[in-house]
Amino acid sequence: MTVVYILVVIATLGLIGVASSVRVVQQFEQGVVFRFGQVRDATRGPGLAVIAPIVDRLHKVNMQIVTLPIPAQDGITRDNVTVRVDAVVYYRVVDPVRVTVDVQDYGSAILQVAQASLRSIIGKSELDDLLSNRERLNQGLEFMIDNPAVGWGVHIDRVEIKDVALPESMKRSMSRQAEAERERRSRVITADGELQASQKLAEAAEVMTAHPAALQLRLLQTVVEVAAEKNSTLVLPFPVELLRFLERSTPADPAGSGGESIASSAGPDAPAGTPTPARPPATDARLLANLVPAHG
Repeated sequence: MTVVYILVVIATLGLIGVASSVRVVQQFEQGVVFRFGQVRDATRGPGLAVIAPIVDRLHKVNMQIVTLPIPAQDGITRDNVTVRVDAVVYYRVVDPVRVTVDVQDYGSAILQVAQASLRSIIGKSELDDLLSNRERLNQGLEFMIDNPAVGWGVHIDRVEIKDVALPESMKRSMSRQAEAERERRSRVITADGELQASQKLAEAAEVMTAHPAALQLRLLQTVVEVAAEKNSTLVLPFPVELLRFLERSTPADPAGSGGESIASSAGPDAPAGTPTPARPPATDARLLANLVPAHG
């Protein structure tokens, strides 16, 4: 029985030793082996990793991409504007041995470097760059963080500035500036349209001057457009060109200004019952043609 007990104890110790010497490394991990406190050069890949019990210790390092949000940092830009900026950093481990040996907590170290770099970028940039030129700032921020991280066995994949918070007074000033800019553009566009319209009207006036009938056609077209509404009273003026046409069509007075001489022969001293001779039709047409333009 003593021998049996001894064999059972030995088997139990063997099972415990085998269990303690076998480790499982995940697909996204790398194993760093320490033997009596000294790191081994070769790392253990995914799968079962066998180490010497008691003398070896396995440390697992995550090789996945880590998303690290940077808390919002207050700063003053180069043009003396107070802003609050936050960002996010994407990094991954490329050298598990160096990350384990050289840095105590590489995640905290990356965070502190990112905060300091973000404040430095804010102080070196102007407000317009933070709002509209973020791609260049992201590249500069990535370079500033990656420079010390390379020595720690960490690679910075990407850095993005997420949000830029402005004071309320600055927001109102920028809103007024944008409104003034839009007002300026609208006035320029309106003035340009008036200039083009005046040029076209001048060309149309030249055409109507060469062809007087075009003015009458335009007048008739306007009358048709106004009459289509059926909600207004239309006053149609008598065209002066028609009076001139009648003047040209009426035969000329052979006596010249006989009408004026007959009218003047009666005079103011004529008796009250003296009839006034009638004017010839040509004289009436000429008088109408002269009076209508004078009175509009």
